[in-house]
Amino acid sequence: MSKYNELWEYVGKKEDMSFKLTFAQVQDILGFEIDHSFLNYKKELIAYGYEVGKISLKEKTVIFNKIVS
Repeated sequence: MSKYNELWEYVGKKEDMSFKLTFAQVQDILGFEIDHSFLNYKKELIAYGYEVGKISLKEKTVIFNKIVS
């Protein structure tokens, strides 16, 4: 079980083709701030039908994109 499972489950329930979450929203979902390790864990999201698009440190946002096959 990954420390990011709560976030992956939240994202996996979405039906949007693409959506953005702020770092603050991610923290609310997880209960902790995302850190550099997020980059290592983001590949787990593929199992939930999404991938991480763009991470903006300036805007403090993460874009999630639905995987279309």
